[in-house]
Amino acid sequence: MAKLKVGILISGRGSNMAALIEAAKAADYPAEIAVVVSNVAAAQGLKIAQDAGIATAAFPHKGFPDRESFDRAVSAELEKHGVGLVALAGFMRIQSPWFPAHWKDRIINIHPSLLPAFPGLRVQQQAIDAGARISGCTVHFVTADLDAGPIIAQAAVPVLPDDTADTLAARILRQEHRLYPTVVRWFAEGRLSVAGSRVAVAGVPQGATLLFSPDP
Repeated sequence: MAKLKVGILISGRGSNMAALIEAAKAADYPAEIAVVVSNVAAAQGLKIAQDAGIATAAFPHKGFPDRESFDRAVSAELEKHGVGLVALAGFMRIQSPWFPAHWKDRIINIHPSLLPAFPGLRVQQQAIDAGARISGCTVHFVTADLDAGPIIAQAAVPVLPDDTADTLAARILRQEHRLYPTVVRWFAEGRLSVAGSRVAVAGVPQGATLLFSPDP
């Protein structure tokens, strides 16, 4: 059976991209990374992808008159490589409504909080400032609303009394690198279905939690 082709969008180092590339090396992994695209020509993650033998492309967004024209160029590149799933991995660019509509139920993102808590930026500091006892990461389908698409799965970590934004971010990131490849596997295996704001995962008993709670 042909593997699902995944296109990854990055803006920086792409650590979640690297985790997906590593996962895809396994012979039994049902997806392959077909292309990595960035809106930053000097993004560190592009070289990581190139060194792994993966096609890359850069579309500096300042060269486009508006968001939708940029999004259409990126989409054309993804489609050129036969992409069936788009995975955002530190892609620091708000997309026009056209893009998630065009890729509806075929575009996912990983966010470093337990959505719907703490959307947007500086989320680890948001959690600390709010006195949260737990935080974590969320993989969700992308919609036109920022960090608000249907939640697929989450992983929780403790917020420790002496945490800084950096120490909390590092603890969360370790779980991001575990959770994202798992969700991409589920998608590639055809196990995800979306009904409104809810996502079901085939093979998971109804009512079972999709919150992973690893050791600190």
